[in-house]
Amino acid sequence: MHYFRELLKNIDKLLLFIPLVFAVISIIVIGSTAYDDGFVFTRSMKIQILAYCLGLGLLFLALLVDYKLLDGLGKIIYIASILFLFTVFLPGIGLEQYGSRGWLDLGPVHLQPAEIVKITFIICYAEFLSRRQETLHTFKGLVIAGIFVLPLVGIIAVLQNDLGNAIVICVIAAIMLFAAGVDGKLYAKAAGAVMLCIPIVYQFMAGHQKDRIDAFLNPNDLSLPGNYHVWQSKIAIGSGGISGKGLFQGTQKELKFLPVQDSDFIFSVIAEEWGFIGGSVIIVLYALFLYRIICIARNAKDHFGSLIVIGIFGMFFFQIFENIGMTMGLMPVTGITLPFISAGGSSVITNMLALGLVLNICIRSKVINF
Repeated sequence: MHYFRELLKNIDKLLLFIPLVFAVISIIVIGSTAYDDGFVFTRSMKIQILAYCLGLGLLFLALLVDYKLLDGLGKIIYIASILFLFTVFLPGIGLEQYGSRGWLDLGPVHLQPAEIVKITFIICYAEFLSRRQETLHTFKGLVIAGIFVLPLVGIIAVLQNDLGNAIVICVIAAIMLFAAGVDGKLYAKAAGAVMLCIPIVYQFMAGHQKDRIDAFLNPNDLSLPGNYHVWQSKIAIGSGGISGKGLFQGTQKELKFLPVQDSDFIFSVIAEEWGFIGGSVIIVLYALFLYRIICIARNAKDHFGSLIVIGIFGMFFFQIFENIGMTMGLMPVTGITLPFISAGGSSVITNMLALGLVLNICIRSKVINF
C-alpha cells in the first residue's frame, strides 16, 4: 500500500482536474437544456452524476492494477469484446435507439457495449502492434493489421448499424498504426486505397447514413435531413456573440430548434449561452487535456503502454473534433458525443476508464526511490 501511495505522487493532477471541470460544466449545461421557467433536476442529470461517481470509482480501481498485466491477455480481450458486442441481440435485453441496435436495457440505465469496446480494442490492438513491429514494414504485415480491426468494425457498423462508433475505431486503429512505426509509403498507399473505396462503401450504407453524407456535401439544401438542424446550430453559435446570452437564456435551445441538445449538439448550447469566450475556454481545455496525454505517451516505459495512450488520444481527439465540427457544419452529423460533457452514462464511464488507463501508465512511467 505504501508503494501505491508513492505511485500516486506521480499522477498528472492537471489531467485529472480538467475532466472534473468538464463534469461540472456538463451538469450545468444539461440542466440548462431542461430549463423551463425554473431549474429542473432531470433524469439525464441524475444519470450523468451517477455515471461520474461510478466512473471515478472505476478510474481509481484501474490505477490499482499494473497495466503491464494486460500484456498477454490480448486474445482473450479480443474474443470477449466480440461476444460483448453480440449481447445487444439477446431478446429482452437488446435495445434499439436512434436507429442503432447497439444498447442493453439494464432497467434504470441503458448501456452501449460499443463504447466500452473502444477501450478493450485499444488494449488488444496495442499488444498486437507492439509484438509485430518488424512486420509493419511489409505489405502483408499491414494487411494483417487491417484485418485485425475488421470483425469489430463490421459488427458495429453492419449488424448494429452504428457508423459513428465504427468510424471512431477505424480512426483509433489508423493513429495507432502510424505511431507503431508502419512504413510511411505503405501507409500512404493504404490510406489512398481506403479513400477510393468510400464511394463503394456508400452504396451499401443504410438510408439515413446516406442522407447524412448527402446533407454534408450539399449544406445549402435544407430539404436534406439534418441540414436544417445544422443551420439552427450555426445560428445558435453565431447568436451567442462574444460573451453569450447568459445561462438558461438560449433561445434556439429554448424553442427546441436544436435536436438532442443535451448530447449531440451540447456545444451549440454552450456557444449560444456562454458565447465565443465560453466555447473557446472549452476548446483550450480540450487542447491542454490532449497535450498532457501526448506527453504521457512519450514518457511511457514501454511500447505497449505508449500505444495504449496513443490509442486513447486518438479516441478523444477524433470525438472532440467530430462533435464540435458537426455543430459548425464542418463535419457530417453523427451520434458521436462530446467527451465528458455530453449526456450519456456509457460515454462518461468509457471516458473515465480511458483516463484511468492513461493515468495508470503515467504513474508507472517514473522511477520511485525509497
